[in-house]
Amino acid sequence: MKKYEYTEKKDTRSGFGAGISELGRTNPNVIALTADLAGSLKLETFIKENPERFVQCGIAEANMIGVSAGLTIGGHIPFATTFANFATGRVYDQIRQSVAYSNKNVKICASHAGLTLGEDGATHQILEDLGMMKMLPNMTVINPCDYNQTKAATIAIAEHVGPVYLRFGRPVIPVFTPADQKFEIGKAWTVNEGKDVSIFCTGHLVWEAIKAGEILSEQGIEADIINIHTIKPLDVEAILASVKKTGCAVSAEEHMLNGGLGDSVAQVLAQNFPAPLEYIGVHDTFGESGTPDQLMQKYGLTADKIVEQVKKAMARKV
Repeated sequence: MKKYEYTEKKDTRSGFGAGISELGRTNPNVIALTADLAGSLKLETFIKENPERFVQCGIAEANMIGVSAGLTIGGHIPFATTFANFATGRVYDQIRQSVAYSNKNVKICASHAGLTLGEDGATHQILEDLGMMKMLPNMTVINPCDYNQTKAATIAIAEHVGPVYLRFGRPVIPVFTPADQKFEIGKAWTVNEGKDVSIFCTGHLVWEAIKAGEILSEQGIEADIINIHTIKPLDVEAILASVKKTGCAVSAEEHMLNGGLGDSVAQVLAQNFPAPLEYIGVHDTFGESGTPDQLMQKYGLTADKIVEQVKKAMARKV
């Protein structure tokens, strides 16, 4: 199996900051908006270089979505930024009515998602956002895995016409994808090839899946590890090709099991190629305060737990 090394750790929200800064220099239609969180969303460079293309909406997320929808009518490409909890749960009605329903070219860019928000606790650790957003017609949903992929995804969504939800986080994690990568919306990335089990992973869980793959390899198990960075549109072809080869699968995500990546994979398999599927994710509960590492351990979002689920899936193969 291919070995992945890293020389540094960075937060994915900084990948977004780097991506939108580059867009500020190359795409004059891009406008950044935020709800009093310019620093947390790493917008400082964009604002410094493009002060006339920045809108501070204050703590008024619903208004920010409405302003963003209006800006698209003039041909602008608004990037509406705030924490994931406020970008989805707080303003779902505005997104549904003003953005998704009318297919507006708004990019909703959400930081501090999932349990790895850490000490801020359950009220801010939204675990339902991917499900909420993927259910909206016209909405593209993206959850990249590291700094470089987040930067590439940020640049790519500016070229995509239509609503996008881009999810990223606060903790520093290994940077292991190429700096010069081309991000393809809706096209899964095969991290490692194997014949015994498929591991479909997204976001922060991609690195955990890579570590799980190394553990499994030492035990003689070859895992087909697929990074599903685009939750919607889902790369159905890649999922089916992998499971038809391996005969079983595990999904891994920093999200509620209800409505997440695992649900999408299960639907694909049920309709096209029934096969054993096990899950890594949060089981119908809210989070709590703690360090990111403590929470990932407590809620079972780790390489060791992925290995356990792989064994369960393989044991169910016919």
